[in-house]
Amino acid sequence: MTVRQVTVQRGEPRHGTRGRNPAPPPAAAPVEERILTAAAACIARVGVGKTTLDDVAREAGCSRATVYRYFGGKEELLVALVHAEAARLLDAVRRAADGAGDDLGDALVAMAVTAARCLSGHNALRFVLAHEPEVLLGFLAFDGGDRFLQRAAAALAPTFARWVGPEHAERAAEWCTRVLLAYLTPFGSVPAALTDEAEARRLIHTFVLPGVAGLAGRTPVLTG
Repeated sequence: MTVRQVTVQRGEPRHGTRGRNPAPPPAAAPVEERILTAAAACIARVGVGKTTLDDVAREAGCSRATVYRYFGGKEELLVALVHAEAARLLDAVRRAADGAGDDLGDALVAMAVTAARCLSGHNALRFVLAHEPEVLLGFLAFDGGDRFLQRAAAALAPTFARWVGPEHAERAAEWCTRVLLAYLTPFGSVPAALTDEAEARRLIHTFVLPGVAGLAGRTPVLTG
């Protein structure tokens, strides 16, 4: 089911008033960024189906025509928002790994915890997970899921190359993403275990580290 089908199926969207409006983005922010921020805020309040381009334009402080000019329509805007948020998440994960030092296990834990906390604190995602999970199917299942894994692998490969070498980096990045995505399931709440560093460390050292360390050609030291 496409975003357009979800919208049509639910009928003509209407403005929602649930929740408190977040502070508007700075006026000096690039127009595209303001529109994407506004779209996320609207979805966090009323979901994808009930969010209209008029809502987004009002939230962003621009005209509906401006939204059309930059993104073309609602479905295109949603695709751009998903890609932007995915890029933001991957950047946060990369920075977490870079700040974890030279230990592979520590880096993997930092990446998992950062991803879990980012996703669990994403208000728009939480609304969609609770009320419109079908919207995410096109992005995380079948061909869409494969494309996401390819993007994640390419983005994270330079980070993994530190431990497994460039010849295995994309494979390690994709495999870790697959494993963690199974825990960061889009069809339920983010497991608390992954937002807690101690719990995440046990999971990583049991199920993830041995595989990545095997690509690096060394035996990992498993700690509790």
